[in-house]
Amino acid sequence: MSARTVHTTRAVQQVRRPQGMPVPDDFAEVELALPPLGPGSALVENLWLSVDPYMRECMDGDWDLNAPLEGRSIGRVVQSRSDELPVGSLVFHRDGWRTHTVLTAAEARRLPAYEGIAPESFLGLLGGTGLTAYVALTRIAGLRAGETVFVSAAAGGVGTAVGQLAPLLGAGRVIGSAGSPAKARRLTEELGFDAALDRSAPVPLAEQLRQAAPEGVDVYVDNVGGDHLEAAIGSMREFGRIAWCGAIAQYNSPTPPAAPRNLFDLVEKSIRLEGFLVANHRGAQQELEDFLVPHLRAGRAVDRLSVTDGFDRAVDAFLGMLRGENTGKAVVRLETRG
Repeated sequence: MSARTVHTTRAVQQVRRPQGMPVPDDFAEVELALPPLGPGSALVENLWLSVDPYMRECMDGDWDLNAPLEGRSIGRVVQSRSDELPVGSLVFHRDGWRTHTVLTAAEARRLPAYEGIAPESFLGLLGGTGLTAYVALTRIAGLRAGETVFVSAAAGGVGTAVGQLAPLLGAGRVIGSAGSPAKARRLTEELGFDAALDRSAPVPLAEQLRQAAPEGVDVYVDNVGGDHLEAAIGSMREFGRIAWCGAIAQYNSPTPPAAPRNLFDLVEKSIRLEGFLVANHRGAQQELEDFLVPHLRAGRAVDRLSVTDGFDRAVDAFLGMLRGENTGKAVVRLETRG
């Protein structure tokens, strides 16, 4: 890793609001000047960037046009004027979509060094993706031993995390949905799911779920909304719990899908539906690490990342993730320049 002085960063910015599915022309790569390294700050060279479904919603207004974008990132400190961020340390931060950034200790988390654990796992199972799954199952749904779990978008980052964490937390059966026959096969043949639904199949999703879980579903982790939520409610057992953390079905639609037609079943079955943002549960991070690191070391859990190489392909990785091309958490590995 070069310790040369870096005065600029390559960055991707959003230049226009998308109309439906984003396209490459909604973004532009620019070169920006970095602020000088003042007391208490450090220069970080980014090694890994995360691309996530929530970013699609940010494009509609949360992100300013022609301005730096936000995103989870892992980098290495290459110059420092901070005792808390020494040169060579690995840090997690949210100055994504760029090759370099200048941070203070308050803006970065120095990553712990767990033997045998790759740093990029802090964007995967040990990062926001795994934390979302863990919070959904433990804090929101209160998963109990032997229960049946259903998760939508099961081949994506949060979905594959739920598929691994649920059995470790005692689930009796885990069912996932995916967008193609090939992905549905991967869920059961490679990712450990007990059953998989194919939303592209001619058989309605609700019927597929009834066949996969004839005795009903206890916990549903929703990443999609729409017909998936309706199907889950239909198959929910009495006192079931729904942890709602995403709605991919409506991110690119100018008109949201119709609400599930069976919402009153929430009352009839005493079902609890709770939406949540993982940002409100950061206090569970150490709990997640204490629980999961031993499983990762023992091979009982595997951090499956869908890796795109090169900063210049960050937009491709993001758009591919929105199209469902990834299996596991979508990340970008930046090239190292000497």
